[in-house]
Amino acid sequence: MSGELWFYHLERTTLADALPELLEKTLQKGWRALVRAPSEARLDHIDTLLWTARDDSFLAHGRWDDGDPERQPILLSIPEGNANKADILFALDGVEPEAPEAFQRCCVVFDAADENAVLNARALWKKAKAAGHSIAYWKQSVEGRWEKQG
Repeated sequence: MSGELWFYHLERTTLADALPELLEKTLQKGWRALVRAPSEARLDHIDTLLWTARDDSFLAHGRWDDGDPERQPILLSIPEGNANKADILFALDGVEPEAPEAFQRCCVVFDAADENAVLNARALWKKAKAAGHSIAYWKQSVEGRWEKQG
């Protein structure tokens, strides 16, 4: 079964710090990204974040409802699907990847401070493992670097 699921457990930084870094690494690989959020408010926050995360650059992106999603190297979306033919999906705030096999990799990003997010991630881990997906768990070191566990 194709489609890796990687779980990113935010323990030392916020999504605002981690997501731009992960997206930059995605683009450096030559991959396209789809970022799914559960609400318009969260999508608005991420949209602003990607324009302002760094003083010296921005992460070019668009929203699923802006038109021409296939042209976007990073597409922000609420609905399912892969309108920009992304290689990697970033599922935020409890969004569950419905079709992980449609991507090279699905990253489930969740905040340690949000008990529901942790519980949802654990349930998804069990479900993905039972379905035979390749799964990995990543957490941040004391220095803030991502380290694969287990």
